[in-house]
Amino acid sequence: MTETAGTGALPVEGVPAARVLDEIRALRAGDRPTHGGRLFAYVYDPGVAGLDELAQAAYAESAHVNGLDPTAFPSLLAMENALVGAAARLLGGGPGTSAPDVVGSVTSGGTESLILAVKAARDARPDLAEPRIVVPVSGHAAFAKAAHYLRVALDPVPVDPVTLRPAVADVAAAIRPETVLVVASAPSYAHGVIDPVAEIAAVAAAAGVRCHVDACFGGWTLPWLRRLGAPVPPFDFAVPGVTSISVDLHKYAYAPKGVSVLLHRDPGLRATQFFAYADWPGYTMVNPVIASTRSGGPIAAAYATLRHLGEDGYLRLAAVTRDAVAGLADAVRAVDGLRLLAEPESTVVCFTADDPALDLFVLVDELTARGWHTQPQLAYAGLPASVHLTVTAAVAPRVAEFGPALAEAAAAARAAGPVVLPPELLALAGSLTPEALTPDLIAGLAAGLGLGGGAAPDRMAAVNTLLQAAPVRLRERLLVEFVGLLQRPTW
Repeated sequence: MTETAGTGALPVEGVPAARVLDEIRALRAGDRPTHGGRLFAYVYDPGVAGLDELAQAAYAESAHVNGLDPTAFPSLLAMENALVGAAARLLGGGPGTSAPDVVGSVTSGGTESLILAVKAARDARPDLAEPRIVVPVSGHAAFAKAAHYLRVALDPVPVDPVTLRPAVADVAAAIRPETVLVVASAPSYAHGVIDPVAEIAAVAAAAGVRCHVDACFGGWTLPWLRRLGAPVPPFDFAVPGVTSISVDLHKYAYAPKGVSVLLHRDPGLRATQFFAYADWPGYTMVNPVIASTRSGGPIAAAYATLRHLGEDGYLRLAAVTRDAVAGLADAVRAVDGLRLLAEPESTVVCFTADDPALDLFVLVDELTARGWHTQPQLAYAGLPASVHLTVTAAVAPRVAEFGPALAEAAAAARAAGPVVLPPELLALAGSLTPEALTPDLIAGLAAGLGLGGGAAPDRMAAVNTLLQAAPVRLRERLLVEFVGLLQRPTW
C-alpha cells in the first residue's frame, strides 16, 4: 500500500482535506498562544469577538487577487488607496492639513516599509557614491538590514542610558554631506519611548536631509492615546521636516499579518521608491514595493478590519490597552528587585532587574513555564538586559493574574539562582571571532545548550547567557548558526 501521509509536504498520493487540516492543527498545538492575552510579543490580539472570522472571510475573498497589476484588479487598488488614506489622515496628513498631498503604499510589513524608505532616500541622491543614514541605536534593526541590503552606510547614534533617547546634538553631529536619511522612532520597539521627533526633523531639514519616522509600532496607537488625554509629543506629518512615516496595520490596527503602510509627504518624495524596468521582451515591470506578485488577501483583511472597528472601536481598544499597561507596570513595581527601564509612554512595559540574585533570563523561563510568554532583550552598550512586554487589548482581562505570576516567577528565579556557565565556555565566548567558528565548535556549543534536532529547548536562559557574554559580531554569527540548526528540511 502506498504511503499517502507522513511528515513530508509532498506525498505520493494526495491526502484528504480534513486530514491535512488535522495535521496542521496538531502542529499548531506546539505554538505559543496567539489569543488569550498571555503572549507579549509577535502577535496583536484585540480580543474582539468575530473579528478573526471577518478577517479570514475577507482574506479568502481576495486571496487569489494579484497586486502586480492594479488595472487588472481594481478592487485591490481601491482597498489599498483606502488604507493609505486612513493611515495618512490618522497621522496628520490629507486635505486641510499641512501635508495635503500625502501618498503611500501598502507593504508586507514594517521591515519592507523601512527598506523602501531607505531606498527612496538613497535613489533620490544618485550623485552620492557612498550614501549614509543616521539611526539611533534604539532604531529598529530593520534599518541595519536595509543598509546591508542596499549598500548604504549606517551611522548609529547612542541613546542616553536614563532617558533611552538620542540627544539631538548627537544626531546633528552625525549628519554628513553623504547623509540621505535621518531616522526617529515613535516609539522605539525595545523600550517604548518616543524620540524627540520634532527636534530631530528640524536638524534634518536644516541639513537638507529627509527624516523618516518609524511609527510601525506606535502609529496606530499614539493618535488614539492622545485623544484619550495622554501627553503624546508631536511625531507625525504635523511636524515640519518629517518626510515619511511607516505604520504597521498588523500591529495595533489588529489586521492579520502582513500589512504595513509607508507614507510620503508628497508624490515627489515617493517617486524613487518605485522600481520600473522595460529593457526586456516581457511585460513592463513597475513595482511600488519590493514584491511583484502580491496576494490581495492581507489587504482585504486589513480593509475589513478597519471598516468593522472604526474610530470608536480603536479608541475603545486604546483605552483598554492603556489601562492594561498601567496595571502591568504596577505589577512590576510591586516585585522587589525589578524596576521599569522606562515609564510607559505607549503600549510597552519594559523592565530590568537590579538584584544580582534575580537572573532575568531565568525569570523569563519561569514565566514561560507558568504560561506567560515574554521577550528577553540582551544587555547592549551600557543598557542592562531587560524584559519586553508588548501589551494589547486582549491582555486587559489577564492583568490581575499577571502580578501574582510575576512575583511567583521572581521567587522561583531567585531560588534557582543565576545561570552559571563553565568558565572556559565564557572565556571562549569572550575571545572568539566569528571567523574562528568551525562546524565542530558550533555543533559542540549547540549540543551543550540543548539546541538542534529541529526544536528549541524548553528553557532558553543558558542560551541567552552565552549570547550576552559574546561580542555583538560573534553574537550575530552564533544566532545565525543556532537558527540554522533549527531550519532543516524534513524528507
